[in-house]
Amino acid sequence: MKILLSSHFFPPGIGGIEEVSCLLAHEFARRGHEIIVVTRTMSEGPDRYPFEVKRGPRLVALPGLTRWSDVVFHNNISLRTAWPLALIRRPWVVAHQTWIARMDGSRAAVDRLKLRAIRGARNVAVSRAIATTLGVEARLIPNPYRDEVFRRTNAGARVGDVMFLGRLVRDKGVDLLLDALGILKERGARPRTTIVGAGPEREALEAQARRLGIEATFAGARRDAELAAMLNGHRLLVAPSRWEEPFGVVALEAMACGCVPVVAGAGGLPEAVGEAGVTFEKGDPQGLAECLEGLLGDETRLEELRRRAPAHLDRHRAAVIAGRYLEVIEEVSR
Repeated sequence: MKILLSSHFFPPGIGGIEEVSCLLAHEFARRGHEIIVVTRTMSEGPDRYPFEVKRGPRLVALPGLTRWSDVVFHNNISLRTAWPLALIRRPWVVAHQTWIARMDGSRAAVDRLKLRAIRGARNVAVSRAIATTLGVEARLIPNPYRDEVFRRTNAGARVGDVMFLGRLVRDKGVDLLLDALGILKERGARPRTTIVGAGPEREALEAQARRLGIEATFAGARRDAELAAMLNGHRLLVAPSRWEEPFGVVALEAMACGCVPVVAGAGGLPEAVGEAGVTFEKGDPQGLAECLEGLLGDETRLEELRRRAPAHLDRHRAAVIAGRYLEVIEEVSR
């Protein structure tokens, strides 16, 4: 089958949509399908994938790519690459990775246009939280993680206590984590903390840590095996997002490495961790501090959560998720 996969974001960019699009393209190609990826993400070097990647294609090239395909698959809807479907009849599958709305929850004209457009597609949502906002029927298929990279390699002691992984922007709530660590410091607890990621808020966050007297290591951006090793060295992964995350692949990566996820209890994050993680009230550093204090003082509880992880992770392996998407793609192609 010829699948035209549209993904606005793609490696070498770093993020959840990039990872999921690349994983699915690899799995589709591995199963013998012909794949062309169209993306707006540019790359300085040549692509070495088992499929073709069209970076920044001109608008006039899109009808030809659509005619080539048997099915058009959007990992997040893009009107820029969807418009040829108004002229060329092809089955269309849209996986909704995030909210069709602005950051404050309002909807602009382009969002309303997208919501109208998806009525002509077979829709998939990565979480129930996303599905309830679409106004159309959507099949629930959660996101996968790279199980060949993120796995447990440390059966012994973990030198780090708390780790954050993500972009250093206000929406990710790193300042809330630092406030929680400040509360723990006042109680005499100093968890060994590592902040992994890059972004415009790094300088302000480092200043906040100094002001609170917190010994947090800002490690910058890390990827692949190096990141997996860091997760294997920590006991807890905290995702304190102010923004309601649509899902949270980082939670899967953490638990696969034996690092228990502690996440804000809103959006798709609770679905991402299932019964193998812990939630706290979004935006509440006091509640986060109490959660961290309880877990770091209870190794039995941590081991119980780690024991629950394998069954949860089995449902999110790349081959399993790709197979579920291919079921949908084959249904619409018929």
